[in-house]
Amino acid sequence: MLTVTLKSIFVRDLKKLRQEIDTYKTEKNIWRIDKGITNSAGNLCLHIIGNLNWFIGAQLGNTGYIRHRDLEFSSTNVSKDDLLMEIDKTSSMLENTLDKITASQLELDYPILVFQQKSTTQYFLVHLTTHLAYHLGQINYHRRLLDE
Repeated sequence: MLTVTLKSIFVRDLKKLRQEIDTYKTEKNIWRIDKGITNSAGNLCLHIIGNLNWFIGAQLGNTGYIRHRDLEFSSTNVSKDDLLMEIDKTSSMLENTLDKITASQLELDYPILVFQQKSTTQYFLVHLTTHLAYHLGQINYHRRLLDE
C-alpha cells in the first residue's frame, strides 16, 4: 500500500535531516545566513517539523498540534539537541499516523484546502515527501557552504 512506501520515504529523509543537523561542526552555523542564503538550516529544519506536524499530525492524526509558521522562520538559536529531539518526535508521529491511514482514506479529499483546488490525501502526502526532500537538499547545501 502507498502508506508503507510513504512512511519509508519520510522516515528515510527525516533520518537524513537528523544526520545533516548533527553533522554541523559548529552549532552556531546551523543558524548562519550568508552569501545570499535567506533561510538558515535551523529555520528550514523548524519549517519541515512544523509542516509535517501540521499537515500530517494535526490534520490526519488528530494530534492537536498547533502550528506557528511565522516562528519556523523567525526563531533562532534553538539548540542542536532540541532540533534533533523534535526531528525524532516528528518521525514517530509520522509512523504512528501513517500506520492508521487506510487505502480508502487515501482516495478521499485531503481534509483542508491547501492549493487552489481540492486534492486527494494520497496526492498531498506525495507532495509532502517532495517538499521535505527539497528543503533537505537546501540544508545539505547550506551545511557544505557555511559550516567551514
